[in-house]
Amino acid sequence: MESDTPHSWKSVLKVLLLTSCALTAFAANSILCRFALGTESIDAAGFTCIRLLSGVVALFLILFIRAGLSPTRSMGSWSAGLMLFLYAVTFSYAYLELDTGTGALILFGSVQTTIVGVSIVKGNKLLWIEWVGLAISFAGLVYLLLPGVSAPSMLGFVLMSIAGAAWGFYTLLGRGSDNPLADTAYNFLRSMPLTLVILIAAFGDFHITTTGAMLAILSGAITSGLGYTIWYTALKSITATQAAVSQLAVPVIAALGGVLFMAELITLRLTVAAVMILGGIFMVVGGRMILIEKDKHTTV
Repeated sequence: MESDTPHSWKSVLKVLLLTSCALTAFAANSILCRFALGTESIDAAGFTCIRLLSGVVALFLILFIRAGLSPTRSMGSWSAGLMLFLYAVTFSYAYLELDTGTGALILFGSVQTTIVGVSIVKGNKLLWIEWVGLAISFAGLVYLLLPGVSAPSMLGFVLMSIAGAAWGFYTLLGRGSDNPLADTAYNFLRSMPLTLVILIAAFGDFHITTTGAMLAILSGAITSGLGYTIWYTALKSITATQAAVSQLAVPVIAALGGVLFMAELITLRLTVAAVMILGGIFMVVGGRMILIEKDKHTTV
């Protein structure tokens, strides 16, 4: 019995470490993109293309290290590849208009809203606490967008909302994957032909410096490729609710990164909106579990 305790503690610490690293990587994507675009080291189209390409290289390298040239049945899907591309391109262009923390808040708010919305459409009924959470989150979003000096760009909001919805659908498409790493690698690969659309649309407007290219490669290979791999490893040991709730930390980490690296300000409007939006989402993803636990204790 005593020998199990250290082992269990090591397992818990391992999961916490993996989860923390993955969430930091997610936040770093926002920081790197905003920093690269904000310093005009690279344009949005160039950042997107280099990010996706370096993600392909990193993920297939990881696959090769793990399994060599062994064939795999998991090869992603074109629909998931499309959602990945849509997320990446709207994410980049949104950060031409938004601060780091604001963008991350809108992104992950949209991700969770999309997942919950799909659940409702499929016929899953929400409890009262979940409806209250949705109402609070929506009110926080309205407050964030109210006209004023610190209100975010409407174009940036729309683009980042699309990015969040795309990532939400991408997440749902990946549920039940037997080999998430392989599926992700092939989804990145399937996004490659779609980058031709950006290349054609932005032809003549490319602006890529060495610094910008390195930031895009870092975002694609490390904080996306390696970050997603770490996240999928962590997902094996945590519940869906824990995964959803833990992601609420990403906008906070991203906002702090914006302050440290971009000298951005955390406004009162952003703080209040973040508390309302993230608090409401927490009620949605954790409310059912809270009520169930309460009923158990009441019954006992």
